[in-house]
Amino acid sequence: MTVNSIHKFSVDSIDGGQIDFAAYSGKKILVVNVASECGYTPQYRQLQDLYEAFRDKLVIVGCPCNDFGGQEPGSAEDIQSFCTVRYGVSFPLTGKLSIKGESPHPLYQWLTRRDQNGVADSEVAWNFCKFLLDEEGKLIKAFPSAVEPADASIIDLIET
Repeated sequence: MTVNSIHKFSVDSIDGGQIDFAAYSGKKILVVNVASECGYTPQYRQLQDLYEAFRDKLVIVGCPCNDFGGQEPGSAEDIQSFCTVRYGVSFPLTGKLSIKGESPHPLYQWLTRRDQNGVADSEVAWNFCKFLLDEEGKLIKAFPSAVEPADASIIDLIET
């Protein structure tokens, strides 16, 4: 494990447990900040489809966030129920994270700052921004909200 790996992080899961990114060593990881009341919320369906299609080589981690337009106001139970009932989400979800502002979660500091991830500076401009990481936990590329999970640019990187 290198300094430039997401595998050094562990975050609270939505159900009160822990998500240890080191457990995903050997798989690509797609980290997405998600929200239940966003115009991009239907991307949950594509995220779930992607997770099912590439389960052997990819894990998706959804990070609920209320930093953009207050579009994730619910409790952990509300969010989990919404995702499961409405979109059949079975990929891991974190507890609600702060991404912007004075104290962004350390995971998102790492994802968005080249001085920490060793690859690129990125801005999370809205919900459903995506960060793809390789099997060693190194950042490959960030994708803005408008790039859908099933976009060829994402699929191609997962398949390589």
